[in-house]
Amino acid sequence: MRQALYIAHGGGPMPLLGDKTHESLNKVLQGVAARMPKPDAILVVSAHWETDIPHVTTGEKPELIYDYYGFPPESYQITYPAPGEPDLAKELLGAITAAGIESVGESERGFDHGLFVPLKIMFPQADIPCVQLSLMNTLDANAHMKLGKALANLDYDNLLILGSGFSFHNMKAFFSPEDAKADSKNAEFQNWLEQVCSSETLNEEERADKLSHWQQAPFAEFCHPREEHLLPLHVCYGAAGKACDEAITVTALNKEARMFYWQLN
Repeated sequence: MRQALYIAHGGGPMPLLGDKTHESLNKVLQGVAARMPKPDAILVVSAHWETDIPHVTTGEKPELIYDYYGFPPESYQITYPAPGEPDLAKELLGAITAAGIESVGESERGFDHGLFVPLKIMFPQADIPCVQLSLMNTLDANAHMKLGKALANLDYDNLLILGSGFSFHNMKAFFSPEDAKADSKNAEFQNWLEQVCSSETLNEEERADKLSHWQQAPFAEFCHPREEHLLPLHVCYGAAGKACDEAITVTALNKEARMFYWQLN
């Protein structure tokens, strides 16, 4: 059993600090983890790691990177001692190379909060080995779908590919007073995204074309002034190559978002 899941990971460490606006997100992440087959390893594509070419963590015991600022002291004492998985990293680098994409391993790079915050909620025992894969700083949608297709060729059983981002990521809107117009714009984009990822009437050429040109969706660039939190979805879709098996609505920071789950062949 192999699976792909695109999630909303919330605002920095806030899901782990008892923040009221993340209660829905935490419950949804816990529920999804409880009903999915427990993976033997997790490959995380985080919105918080961008490089020129795909980079892969290869270390056996990666440390945590507290890549957020201005939070309480306890935010920098969070632990999540999940081991690395060098064998998976090696397979991953080979699959990316075989797809004609240059890549590199990083033995010293740790796990950022796009990995340890949601996984501490989903799998708190920290007993599942993890590998992290970077985004490419071109932020090109097609390139990330191609990267996802390379992951489809991984020779690794019982793997979860986790795209850790947020389908709404307008920082100004998150922290502005309640705004019905902003919520209406977001709802249109989220509905478009769900339709594209879920519709059985689209063939895969049509679905890929819509995701490639996601900026043409209603209020797309309002919801994503910068696209790094959406692109983990493109990697997950590239790996799946089909409509999602489940679309999940969630609220975080008082904004509606979507998560998508696929069972892979």
